[in-house]
Order: sequence, then C-alpha cells, then structure tokens
Amino acid sequence: MSVAFTKEDSAETAAETLLPDRPVSSHPNLVTQAGLQALEAQLHHARDAYEAAQKIEEVNERRRQAASPLRDARYFASRVRTAQVIADPASTEIVAFGSTVTFRRDDGRVQTYRIVGEDEADPKAGSISFVSPVARLLMGKVAGDVIGASGQELEIMAIT
Repeated sequence: MSVAFTKEDSAETAAETLLPDRPVSSHPNLVTQAGLQALEAQLHHARDAYEAAQKIEEVNERRRQAASPLRDARYFASRVRTAQVIADPASTEIVAFGSTVTFRRDDGRVQTYRIVGEDEADPKAGSISFVSPVARLLMGKVAGDVIGASGQELEIMAIT
C-alpha cells in the first residue's frame, strides 16, 4: 500500500497544531476577587476542554481539538498564578482600582464604568481595565474633577 493512503503521526503535523502562547501583558496582574474567580473558572473550563479532546481516538483530530484548550490552560494558569487580588476600595472619595465611576463627556454622554483587571474588563458590560487611557485619567481623582482625554473633557459625577 502506498504511504499516501496511511495516516502517520508526524512531527510536522504536531508542529502545525501547536498554537503560540497568548500574549501576556507587561502590567501587574491586578484583579478583583470576582476577577480571580473568573480566571479560575476559565482555567477549569480550558482544562476540561483539553481532557475531552484527549479522548478523541484519531491522533490528528485530537491534536487539532486540544491545541486551543492547551494554549488557554497555559495562559489562565499563568494569570491565576500571578494574580494580585486588590480589595474593594475602602472609600468612595477618590477613584481607585475597583471603583465604579460615573462621568460626563463633552458631548453630554454619561457613562459608568468599574475599574478592574485586564482579563475581567468588558466595556459593554460596564467595566474597563485599570491600564486603559480613561481609567488612567480617572485614578486618584475625586467627584467634580474635570480631566482631559483625547481632546475631550470628562467630568467625574460620582464614585461608588
């Protein structure tokens, strides 16, 4: 039988299914308690997906199905290991990590965001990363402060 009709495990096939690591931020891995729990849940999910992929009999399909969960497991294990849980702010006087800030933009839009870790940030759900440009401007400010951002001004209306 010709080798063209056989499936062989090859180093090339294995190399093709190894995905590069997800990029890790150079910033400290600050997280809220909820953020740490979310990272742990994502790590558990990635490990479960990897275990499920390992049960696939066909070696090439197993490698393809395991590649993404393996990469995610490496990423989330690193993020859980390096996480620095920051307690909720003790005061609502000054914007800090974990604060929820309501501000008004020049165009009249009023927005509210909670300042959280990079992995837990989701602007559509009302949270932004502490390293985002807006969060950096807000940190350390108090209600009533007006700050500049990208040619705009933001007025802090409330901190909770």
